[in-house]
Amino acid sequence: MTDLYRLLPEEMESLVIELGQPRYRADQILYSLYYKFPENISEIKQLPAAFRDTLRDKGYTIGSTKEVHRITSKDRETTKLLLKLQDETPIESVLMQYPSKKLFGHPRSTICVSTQVGCAMGCVFCATGQMGFERNMKAEEIVGQVIHFAKILAEKDQHITNIVFMGMGEPLANYQETILAIRLLTHPRGFGIGQRNITISTIGIISGIEQLAEENLQIGLAISLHAPNDKLRKWLVPTAGANSVMELIKAGQRYFLKTGRRVTFEYALIEGVNDSIEIAEELAFLLRNNGSHVNLIPINPTAGDFERPKRKNVIEFERILYNSGINCTVRVEKGTEISAACGQLRTDVLDKYNNKRN
Repeated sequence: MTDLYRLLPEEMESLVIELGQPRYRADQILYSLYYKFPENISEIKQLPAAFRDTLRDKGYTIGSTKEVHRITSKDRETTKLLLKLQDETPIESVLMQYPSKKLFGHPRSTICVSTQVGCAMGCVFCATGQMGFERNMKAEEIVGQVIHFAKILAEKDQHITNIVFMGMGEPLANYQETILAIRLLTHPRGFGIGQRNITISTIGIISGIEQLAEENLQIGLAISLHAPNDKLRKWLVPTAGANSVMELIKAGQRYFLKTGRRVTFEYALIEGVNDSIEIAEELAFLLRNNGSHVNLIPINPTAGDFERPKRKNVIEFERILYNSGINCTVRVEKGTEISAACGQLRTDVLDKYNNKRN
């Protein structure tokens, strides 16, 4: 079986021609897939019934995700979905909305997508990292998450404005499928979102960052640093290399020089672990004159014993970086109470679902 969401527009053209159809049938299929959101081939009404039958007979299908459960935050600005893939595997995706600065404008709607079922990176403060790794997701399964939310938003006359690869899993550990998903989502004849509206977040796979820089893409890159020295980072990120901090900073610089896209270093602030004045000064010294951006993320409660830092510590940490000339912001957290914030993509619903499967 081949999901039509896996085919790039050029491949869709080749398919319809191979099946004896005129070239424009490809655009009919693509328009339906990315703007009408059919759940099966029978719903692509622009196509002749005989051609729809042919596609099904040849093993083509539509849709890799089905919604199992939906949780919405009290402010209605964050929605987390538990989705089921075709092999019954459950994954999570999140919609985060921010009010428009324009009167009567559409909200900024960011979709946080997953690229793996579980994660092998083992970050000690991340709920997904403590799940272990099950498998990589296919490009169409990644795209399917976006399409599912696009359909939800279309019903409210809204649309997706941004996509972040920050959900379950490490995107650069599933490199080929992640890149294919990005090309499908950014193709002007596909979903058509701008490349600059997409960000990949990585825990720091150097080879993946180097390869990404050569893809001729204008997507953003966020590198999860979390510590200014290798000893602390190795404890927080067990899969980190011996010299990961400087290697990641240099990789970020090379990415910027190659693409012109500023790199963000994500830094999860953990009470009593990496939020002290001394560590802030160490980080400031490390990144001074680097030209990168630091995104401070006060950690949220997960399966571990870590605590969210005190507000005054967060403010002081930010002040030290700012006074050192480092561009720095504190992330506005969304969906904390529904376990949809950073590092929390594991819910009671998901646990119960997995227990039921087992």
